[in-house]
Amino acid sequence: MTSVVEPELGRSRKRKEDARLITGRTRWTDNITPAGTLHLAILRSPVAHARIRSIDTEAARRMSGVTAVFTGRDLADEQGSLPCAWPITEDMKAPAAPPMAVDEVRFAGEAVAVVAARSAAEARDALDAIDVDYDDLPVVLDMESALQPGSPLVHEDLGTNRNATWTFDSAEAGTGGDVEEALRNAEVRIDRTFRQQRLIPAFMEPRSVVVDPTGEQITVWSATQVPHILRLMLAMSLGVPEQKIRVIAPDVGGGFGGKLQVTPEEFIAFVLARKLGRPVKWTETRSETMVSAHHGRDQVQKLSMAATRDGTITGLKVELLADMGAYLRLVTPGVPILGAFMFNAIYKIPAYHFSCTNVFTNKTPTDAYRGAGRPEATFAIERMVDELAAELGMDPVELRRKNWINHDEFPYTTVAGLTYDSGNYEAATDKALELFGYQGLREEQEERRRRGDTVQLGIGISTFTEMCGLAPSRVLGSLSYGAGGWEHASIRVLPTGKVEVVTGSSPHGQGHETAWSQIVADRLGVPFEDVEVLHGDTQVSPKGLDTYGSRSLAVGGMAVVQAADKVIEKAKKIAAHMLECSEDDVEFTSGRFGVRGTDRGTALGEVALAAFAAHDLPDGVEPNLDAEATFDPENFSFPHGTHLCATEVDTETGQVKIREYVCVDDIGTVVNPLIVEGQVHGGLAQGIAQALFEEAVYDESGTLTTGTLADYLVPSAADLPEFTTDRTETRATSNVLGVKGVGEAGTIASTPAVVNAIVDALRPMGVSDVEMPCSPQRVWRAITGARASGATAPEAGGGLGSVDPQGGAR
Repeated sequence: MTSVVEPELGRSRKRKEDARLITGRTRWTDNITPAGTLHLAILRSPVAHARIRSIDTEAARRMSGVTAVFTGRDLADEQGSLPCAWPITEDMKAPAAPPMAVDEVRFAGEAVAVVAARSAAEARDALDAIDVDYDDLPVVLDMESALQPGSPLVHEDLGTNRNATWTFDSAEAGTGGDVEEALRNAEVRIDRTFRQQRLIPAFMEPRSVVVDPTGEQITVWSATQVPHILRLMLAMSLGVPEQKIRVIAPDVGGGFGGKLQVTPEEFIAFVLARKLGRPVKWTETRSETMVSAHHGRDQVQKLSMAATRDGTITGLKVELLADMGAYLRLVTPGVPILGAFMFNAIYKIPAYHFSCTNVFTNKTPTDAYRGAGRPEATFAIERMVDELAAELGMDPVELRRKNWINHDEFPYTTVAGLTYDSGNYEAATDKALELFGYQGLREEQEERRRRGDTVQLGIGISTFTEMCGLAPSRVLGSLSYGAGGWEHASIRVLPTGKVEVVTGSSPHGQGHETAWSQIVADRLGVPFEDVEVLHGDTQVSPKGLDTYGSRSLAVGGMAVVQAADKVIEKAKKIAAHMLECSEDDVEFTSGRFGVRGTDRGTALGEVALAAFAAHDLPDGVEPNLDAEATFDPENFSFPHGTHLCATEVDTETGQVKIREYVCVDDIGTVVNPLIVEGQVHGGLAQGIAQALFEEAVYDESGTLTTGTLADYLVPSAADLPEFTTDRTETRATSNVLGVKGVGEAGTIASTPAVVNAIVDALRPMGVSDVEMPCSPQRVWRAITGARASGATAPEAGGGLGSVDPQGGAR
């Protein structure tokens, strides 16, 4: 009796990586110290804007263990300028971005000098002996002020603080109508301004880089998300032949976009290693992370929405200001542009206009942070839909049902020009409402309002979609993005029948080794344990575009699938020769090649051994069972879902407690439910953190006042609620597995769900917004401010209706 092998896809496998990661039997970059390594410490500017009059390094050079001290001026001709790979407009202002400041510092935390010493402690000690004379310059921190005539300039040579203005108009693009006409003719118009606060990616492992110049190649180990991109940018920016650079991303402890970067410190270490002819190593302190690693978000969002009195949305206008900080990093100017295609979200909006002005300020540069533009867009549109519901006295769920794309309308081309291939917003919402107990919570909310409880119940809704799996290359090219959207993989079936998979995707905690092993095990019919996944080393994996934007599975995984299919096709030729039959008669099932209609067959491992021996191969067949593939997707993937949050808000203290959180996500086919749960839980934690806890705050002089984890509030498990998670499944049509992205979904969806719940609790008191993070102080101030102004809520404002979980409003 033949045993049935359980399919790997959809199986909750424990991650292969965890045994070494959890026990510490691994190699983080900071664990790597080649013989003769010098340790680097970097002196950073304490002021936000100043000319550098002089830097005295003599005392530091004389200190014990110090080998060398360099300033930006010492390295001015060698250090190059950090690259920006996304010029979003032809007239975009792109200032020079030296890794170390030469004549002028433009944000507090900018590197001004570096010490190389025998130990990290000696290098850090020597920083105290460096004397820098600064001539303070005026700072500009507010984006609106930065655009006013006479404002201090971050870059005097540019003559402006405006980086670029990028627009999209549906009437001009031919994807929809005229938004100004829609607003003029609106039966109902609402105008709102939201603030996306500045956030700091708090990855577990600090950034670290080691550069060894002593071999035939210069070897760079870095805690990076983008080893292939880092290699290319080092070569292009510093004039070193690309083949002479090897970049290795060993195990990387988290990134969230914060390590999607070509950093000043990587450039500094690379230049010093070559200059000194010895390995060098730099590992940041946590306080360095806070001031010098790039920040995220930081937008002012002004939105206008037009609608009919029955709740049909007829137009949406979006005007953004986005803070670039002092310099452009790798994809800084393009991050808000990713959101441009998502403000319309799941809704059939007939007219749309988007405008974004990027602004330089004397702050740490911004760049991608988990979701990169899409959380900002989702927050704004989901807040606006709730505001419209309140204005009209409609239940916010019913308003969403009235305007969203129905499941039988896919594929659907949106007003922003994207084609959503699949989705079922009804199914996800119905399941979420049922799990949440929506009707019962609405009844409890009404009862509390009637009683005048000091603790009010609020219900928040976020029905979201996102575009992820950055692709296709031709679309990215049309947006002037500096790379494609493809990904590469290769598969080698070894003579013993074991399998090696080489992937261009470079993980930093996502579980690639496990998921890729499951895909290949199913595809090739080999045991899960027999698959080894190699990644993160440009010498082992020479082709790739790395990991960000929830692209690993939807793009990188599809390259693995294509490589596996090529292996099977090649093996078929050899198997047919071995079995003395036509290739057309060969079937492949569960790791065996058989002759159709007979019991004759041979295993994949036997074919691999025959290929290795090469004693009797068909003419023209190479003696190996290897294949490689590059996958360039035809479309983005569009996961979606419904997130529901119930908050209890103490109206006397402003304290917010999340009582219930339910999310139902649709990410297409699920490879490993256990990994999906981990990704969703982590994403929820970060999205809720933005709503309630995290904010990078600067004082009037440009000093980051939240520069430690004692001041920047990253929530612990004790600060977060239990999550109820579930899924619906609508397969993607853009790849053979039907998969969509999941890595950013929780972060994108959760923030507006929480804030909508808080506002919903307080709306009868006249509160229509609370600026994030919704700390007790901010909530209390919103309440007292509404009371002082005598504000009153709309008569039956958002959430006072009654909704059947299986259908519309009653």
